[in-house]
Amino acid sequence: MAALTPSPDVSPVSLTNGYFAGDSFPPPNSNSKHSVSPVIVTNSHSKTKRSVKLATGTAPHGHFRTRLTVNGKVRTMSQSSSTDRELSTEVVGQQTGQSTDEPRPNPRKRQNSDTVDYPRRRATIACEICRSRKSRCDGNRPKCRLCTELNAECIYREPGIKLDAGDKLILQHLNRIEGLIATNMLANSRGNSPIMAAYSPPSSVNGSEHGQVPPRSLNGSDLLTSRSGSNASAGIGMTPLPLNGLGTWNHSTSNISTMPRKHTTPALHLLKWPMIENLVSRPYDPQVLLQEEMGREPLNLEPPQSLNLNQIDKYAHAFFERVNIWYACVNPYSWRSYLAKARGTGFRQSGESCVVLLVAALGSAGLAGSMSQQPPNAEAPGLPCFAAAWAMLPSLMTRNNTLSAQCHILASAYLFYIVRPLEAWSLLTNTSMKLQLLLSGPRQTAKNDREMNERVYWNTLMFESDLLAEMDLPHSGIVQFEETVGLPVGFESEDVEPAGKDELWYFLAEIALRRLLNRVSHLIYTKNNPHMSTAALEPIVLELDRQLTQWYENLPMPVRFPHDRVELSSPIQTVLRLRYFACRTIIFRPYILLALRDESSMQDLTVQECCRKCLESCIRQLDHIREHHAGHIPYLWQGALSMVSQTLLIMGATLSPSLSKLLPPQDQMDGIIEDVLREINRYAHLAPSMQLSADILREADLRRHMMRDAQQRGLKRERAGFV
Repeated sequence: MAALTPSPDVSPVSLTNGYFAGDSFPPPNSNSKHSVSPVIVTNSHSKTKRSVKLATGTAPHGHFRTRLTVNGKVRTMSQSSSTDRELSTEVVGQQTGQSTDEPRPNPRKRQNSDTVDYPRRRATIACEICRSRKSRCDGNRPKCRLCTELNAECIYREPGIKLDAGDKLILQHLNRIEGLIATNMLANSRGNSPIMAAYSPPSSVNGSEHGQVPPRSLNGSDLLTSRSGSNASAGIGMTPLPLNGLGTWNHSTSNISTMPRKHTTPALHLLKWPMIENLVSRPYDPQVLLQEEMGREPLNLEPPQSLNLNQIDKYAHAFFERVNIWYACVNPYSWRSYLAKARGTGFRQSGESCVVLLVAALGSAGLAGSMSQQPPNAEAPGLPCFAAAWAMLPSLMTRNNTLSAQCHILASAYLFYIVRPLEAWSLLTNTSMKLQLLLSGPRQTAKNDREMNERVYWNTLMFESDLLAEMDLPHSGIVQFEETVGLPVGFESEDVEPAGKDELWYFLAEIALRRLLNRVSHLIYTKNNPHMSTAALEPIVLELDRQLTQWYENLPMPVRFPHDRVELSSPIQTVLRLRYFACRTIIFRPYILLALRDESSMQDLTVQECCRKCLESCIRQLDHIREHHAGHIPYLWQGALSMVSQTLLIMGATLSPSLSKLLPPQDQMDGIIEDVLREINRYAHLAPSMQLSADILREADLRRHMMRDAQQRGLKRERAGFV
């Protein structure tokens, strides 16, 4: 029996059938489109009987609609009259057994029963002018009445999807379920099922495939695996998102293409592994590198009294030829206008002046080469220009615009060049806060400004991921926009001659690879599941390796590198090849741990083959150690720690009877390790973390030789005793 209940906020009468009128679920046990229930209602005032039929149907959007037939007259639920109120009260009274003789006034209802309550008409979408003035908008197109009177541009915000409390609760449960699937690592999964289908973000939301980034094509070639086209083309700031703020973390783990909160990827975590832990005389906290950097002398830069800018054009040319390829965050079409504005102000306080000085500093660094090749006490290349720009940053920190964010990301790039990772992180957090403000609110942004926002965003995200991969730093919260910010496609020409090249091949390839590296950390190295069984590990490793192969095969020919052991003339190909083998190493690295724990596990051919792939990738990174100079501007610090990690892994393998069989001859391995030690020693004076890393490697190599000599003496005694 249908129940009639008063609803003072919406309508005098509403039929629910046990559900809310807005629910999209059909009434239980109902197989017909409409159900009709006759009710005899007695009016206590008129002492007459009236026949009331209740008809319930499904509205166009799955909602209920109700018709009341009273003595042959049809009333819909949107009508309101005193008769309806009486019917509502009387039917409820009959069904509950309560008396309806006494009136039950509702204080929320108007007492005048002669009027009909119509819902107030509102514009479905109010224009921006009416929203800002908090005035009623009539919704007329192309201009509403107020904008016509003010002669203002009438802009309507596109409607978004409004979620009620039930929808949000459902999404929260879905995110929780997806997070559980991701963290359980599919321990019981076997066969050829696509593992990453369960780990990638929901396809219903972003249409992603294997969690890859969108295919923003350049010259007709798809560099990256497809992600959501809508997300890729979405304008900056069109999707308001909550601001998490500095140091917070979104507990939803549905997006595994961002760095996890706790993981064991850092290089010094290897010092806790069997065999490798014996290479050092004392235990090291994996966060000791962070502690060393925190205790470092602060960077004190005094602005130069005079600055020689006669070679500004030379440095700018070097920047666009050698530096901008890594960051792609300076528009070559607007460079000359920036330079003119900076010269017009005498290179004093302005965003344009700061950009010009930072470009000059990075251009000078590009000409000078790696910091590891500079004399220990010499001034860093480009430091005077950077010091002049550094003096302008305090005033830019309070400005929340694209130009200020661009200055901060360029300054962070130079700090990475001079091996100041914590100072770079401090600027990156400020950049992250600016970007979160820029990306959160609805803004009508010019195409080139939107393009710059996207480029600064991806630089910030990649820088932060590189730092979080080695040090336990607070997350800035910028990862929440990772699925909504599009990829760069190129600046508009603006009918001017560009100051240099604006190539995006490397930048897009690095974005995809960084997301894959983050995925590896999520699926293999999270602290929630430190020791995975071979059965759980195998399908995940195979899928991640497949995605890495897919990334390589999708590289366009200008940046695709050969796998052969040949030196490359292109620094872009050289860096991508090093990054490729670094990613491959950490994908297969858990099998080395398995072999070091239990030598008998190497009897499994799968374990043996995965260990071979890991060690081969390690050697490919260390074989030609000077190749790391190609990425000296963006990756000197990160590349040095990668060398430390691979060298510790190789040292442990040389002491394992089963793993050492997979390595080249002993003399060759000793030569590779000695080359790494010499290279790391060149970095030692650049940062305390580099000095500590060099000390650890020297001690480890010394103890490795002692342990290996002891092993060889033991083998000789065993052979002598056997004979």
